Amino acid sequence: MVINQTLSNGVRVVMEPIPYVQSAAVGIWVRAGSIDEAENQKGISHFIEHMLFKGTEKRSARQIAEDCDWIGAQVNAFTSKEATCYYMKVLASELQSACEILTDMFMHSRFDPEEMEREKNVIYEEMKMSEDDPEDDAHDLLQERIFRGTSFESPVIGNREALSAMKQRDLQEYLYNQYTADHIVVSVAGNIDPDQVCAFFEKTLQGLKPSKTDVPFEKPEYRPEHFVKVKEVEQSHLCIGTQGVTLDSELYYPYSVFSNLFGGSMSSRLFQKVREEKGLAYSVYSVSHSYSLLGIFSIYAGVAHDKVEELLEALAEEFQLLKKEPVSQREMHMAKLQLKSSYTFNQENVNSRMFSIGRSTLLMNSVRSSEEVLGKIEAVSLQDIACVVDRLSDISGYSGVLVSRNDLDLKGWIK
Repeated sequence: MVINQTLSNGVRVVMEPIPYVQSAAVGIWVRAGSIDEAENQKGISHFIEHMLFKGTEKRSARQIAEDCDWIGAQVNAFTSKEATCYYMKVLASELQSACEILTDMFMHSRFDPEEMEREKNVIYEEMKMSEDDPEDDAHDLLQERIFRGTSFESPVIGNREALSAMKQRDLQEYLYNQYTADHIVVSVAGNIDPDQVCAFFEKTLQGLKPSKTDVPFEKPEYRPEHFVKVKEVEQSHLCIGTQGVTLDSELYYPYSVFSNLFGGSMSSRLFQKVREEKGLAYSVYSVSHSYSLLGIFSIYAGVAHDKVEELLEALAEEFQLLKKEPVSQREMHMAKLQLKSSYTFNQENVNSRMFSIGRSTLLMNSVRSSEEVLGKIEAVSLQDIACVVDRLSDISGYSGVLVSRNDLDLKGWIK
């Protein structure tokens, strides 16, 4: 059973006691990510995530690492377009110690200027690593085009120019204005005492700015864009896509089921057509990814430089085949079972359960039970899938990105 509570300090706590396990996971979630950044702040959410590990008023960066190791913790953090999360997984007996380290980082980080300059260099290397991975690069470039004109178009990691100019005061001001009590969720799952958890965070998360005003989101009209990045790579990396659905959309689960049966497994239509029948690609898949305000449906494939046009023809052919040979009950049964299996396997991990209830509470203000999620997957009908096919089958409306050593006519081929 999931327990929701709003503390007197304004912070929400969501907990799932699991008494039969010996571990616990805790995360502090903040609804602040790259979409909240001004032009001169691009990458500041991600930079703050790094800096919270670089020393507090009573711990150096080394002491934070050693204290985490002392309690046997798995500790990490991540930044996304809509949120930032700091989390630990520990033995249940060490949960209070884990919470103390996390809140010390969260509330008392120093943002030492010398540490900031060192960490900027680390992030520059992270940027290079991402750019050196043409698959990741293609996905980032595609999102930039599909979300053009919105706060979602910028990459989470930001850019070198904005990052290099950031000073201690910039991070402190952003933290104060964005890390507000009403935009923070503490998520805890595992062998826990809910009363103790609430009492701890009631005491330690004091002094936060109570609230912030969310900027109204305006969704511009989507227009497809096409871009070829010429780079010396061994194969061409193609990523095409269009706007998808939001987390609360009625089509969220139909999109998930369709993406799985179309390009989410070895038996999927794309895998069988592109890899098994035509031998065009080693890696080919489709993804439906949803945010609270926008969504994206995309297809990726790594292909020989001289086979890009043939690949696009195969993708268009497969979409047309969906109309001639609609999805069968057998295909849909397999796709549903794969999704339900993946979800159930994750539910057996306390970290995954902490992520699930924390993200849902932060972004949707609600938590779906396991029974509800599995029921919604099972309830997807062939009619729902036909609706998704109607929305996605015309790839002439897709944006496209190609990372290749050849400057090819991508726009002319997506038709």
